[in-house]
Amino acid sequence: MEDAIAKTAVTRSTIKDDNGVKFEELQETVDSLKNQVKEMHSRLLEAAVLNNKYVQTIQEYQKQIEQLKKPPLFICSVVELLGDMVLLRQHGSNQEIVTKIPDDIPVTENGIRVAVTGNLAIVKVLSKSADVRARVMELIEAPDVDYHMIGGLRRQIDEVIETLELPLTNPELFIEVGIEPPHGILLYGPPGTGKTLIAKAVAHRAKATFIRMSGTELVQKYIGEGAHLVRDVFDIAREKAPSIVFIDEIDAVGSRRTYDGTTGSSEVNRTMVQLLAELDGFDKRGDVKIVAATNRIDLLDPALMRPGRFDRIIEIPLPDAEGRKEIFKIHSRNMKLEDVDFEELLEMTEGLSGADLKAIVTEAGMFVIRRKGKAVTMQDFKDAYTKIIIKESKEDSTGMFV
Repeated sequence: MEDAIAKTAVTRSTIKDDNGVKFEELQETVDSLKNQVKEMHSRLLEAAVLNNKYVQTIQEYQKQIEQLKKPPLFICSVVELLGDMVLLRQHGSNQEIVTKIPDDIPVTENGIRVAVTGNLAIVKVLSKSADVRARVMELIEAPDVDYHMIGGLRRQIDEVIETLELPLTNPELFIEVGIEPPHGILLYGPPGTGKTLIAKAVAHRAKATFIRMSGTELVQKYIGEGAHLVRDVFDIAREKAPSIVFIDEIDAVGSRRTYDGTTGSSEVNRTMVQLLAELDGFDKRGDVKIVAATNRIDLLDPALMRPGRFDRIIEIPLPDAEGRKEIFKIHSRNMKLEDVDFEELLEMTEGLSGADLKAIVTEAGMFVIRRKGKAVTMQDFKDAYTKIIIKESKEDSTGMFV
């Protein structure tokens, strides 16, 4: 019995010792884990500090990138691809540079336009190489002018319709006969006779893209810019065919070629040569019609006036008596007239242009407004004629406005 009790006491002592050892081991493990947690917490704090630092750095870089992408940007054309590099030519200065192609910007062919920053890094590929000055020449809203609003030019208008509208509306007529339709007309005559007015009526009637520009817009400052603009205009016209291109005051760029030794003279000549090539060169013009206007046909280069470039050269003269009567009726159709003798007006206004007649009618209405009247009388027309025509003639003769 005593032996059994002794054995039991020894067993309990052993268990107690084992539990103590295990407890100590667990305590050591817990302490070790606590130390690891503290260390991980410390590292986490360090990582959070570093993360905030990196976030600030990234934000600064993003701001720099956005700043670099903001205007002003420069426009360059791709001259040649050189693997992961590209040769660019800057517009305006014609300076050539080599720069790296960014991984996220697809520069895949020669001739396209790209936007570059001040340090000449490519940031964007632009649309097709067409000058914005050429694109804004497209007429979106047609003028509210029709052929019936033009007086005294019935024969000329019929020629314009035959040359411009018929090939666009009934091309099969020319195919049946076996001839090529006319491509261009040149309107010439004194100022104020209705050349631009006819172009406005064409824009109103034509079911085609209408592009209008002035000859002076084609004369540019830098070498090659004028020729480049001409190419862009005709590229847009071919892209949006059927189309009609109207060039007002073409004598500004199409005068006889001369060379006085200046860069300006050479640039005008280059621009005109490009215009000649576009009007009738190796490349087909397609369904693109040309209308040009000038009051100095004597200044135009002979190469510009030959058939193939301008198939019809139409004179827009000063209106005759019947024409002046039509013009007076057109511009006074909304007026309340009182005892107006049109025959006397026709005799008074011989030799005047349509623009002069419109000015007289407008001024006659102003006289009625000044006196707060209701109807326009013959005296109002006479007073308007005296103010607009006779007074200006006297001022010109004295040299006041010469």
